[in-house]
Amino acid sequence: MDDAGEEFTVLYADARGVHRVYRMTFGDGRWRMWRAAPGFHQRFTGTLREDGAAIDARWERSEDGADWALDFRLAYRR
Repeated sequence: MDDAGEEFTVLYADARGVHRVYRMTFGDGRWRMWRAAPGFHQRFTGTLREDGAAIDARWERSEDGADWALDFRLAYRR
């Protein structure tokens, strides 16, 4: 996290040679990550369950940053 704000930076890399930089926040039970890249915008939203035992989440994608489509859902569980 940059000490000047409430945002984190996430660096992503995989075996395909893909490298991406996401912005991230976590607060009020919401975990958010996003990036805006020409032709391929992405966003992630996770919701922490009240009991703290799981996060229900989804990744979405957009070509223009305006019209979003579900990419996939996922859940993190303790």
